[in-house]
Amino acid sequence: MKFLFKIIARLNKLVLPSMTKKRLDPVRANKIQLAIIGWRYYVTKNSLD
Repeated sequence: MKFLFKIIARLNKLVLPSMTKKRLDPVRANKIQLAIIGWRYYVTKNSLD
């Protein structure tokens, strides 16, 4: 299962935009941006466990 999350994490890095490089303020983020942040956090958390 961990291997699967590592693959997804690499795909996320290639496909999804980085919100920290854009200096996005989480308070001002819209719903789609918050969903991307949440998804990337979930995948990263599970790939490291």
